[in-house]
Amino acid sequence: MKKLLVLFAFITIHVTAFAQSKSYTFVFLNNKPDKEVLSKEKSDSIMQGHMNNIGRLGKEGKLLAAGPFEGGGGLFVLNTTSVDEAKQWLETDPGVKAKRWNIEMFPFTPTVNSICPVGEKFEMVFYQFVRFTNAGAQADAISQHNAFVQKLNENNLVIGAGNFDNTGNGILILKADVTKEQVEADPLIASGKLKFEMKKLYIAKGSFCEK
Repeated sequence: MKKLLVLFAFITIHVTAFAQSKSYTFVFLNNKPDKEVLSKEKSDSIMQGHMNNIGRLGKEGKLLAAGPFEGGGGLFVLNTTSVDEAKQWLETDPGVKAKRWNIEMFPFTPTVNSICPVGEKFEMVFYQFVRFTNAGAQADAISQHNAFVQKLNENNLVIGAGNFDNTGNGILILKADVTKEQVEADPLIASGKLKFEMKKLYIAKGSFCEK
């Protein structure tokens, strides 16, 4: 795990700040329990190719943020609003080609802060990462969830947030000391109409334009 965290930090050396788009493509590299068992040599080779590809995409301004989750998997934020274009960019990734993860891609619009590439001087930090999935909430009820996120933001607990659509599917990045119980206070989660998954994210500070 420690080696993987160091490798993901590599990307931050190769990206520089530029004007931000309003929307992006969010990529989940999810753990794949049934992935092929490889030798350590083969696995290390694929991972090195994966990291080299990350560096290239960063240099080209295509990959704006990346980081691993504690326990495996990770995320990318790509500088495109086209999922089809995002797929083309990832086709060069040896890890994706080797089917080492289950890939999910979503159009992504930030609602708190945004996405900011970092420069050579950076600090790697842990945040709480929350993914929300609509489990039956109607459109008129989503305002309750949005109000809850806004309250967390007013209490200076939110690092970043964004939506995949307008039905409650999206993400929330919180300070590392926020607890699961605090997230469960969301009225839609309490009613069972919004599901969530919470895990630790390791990423360069400033990736979500936070100070």
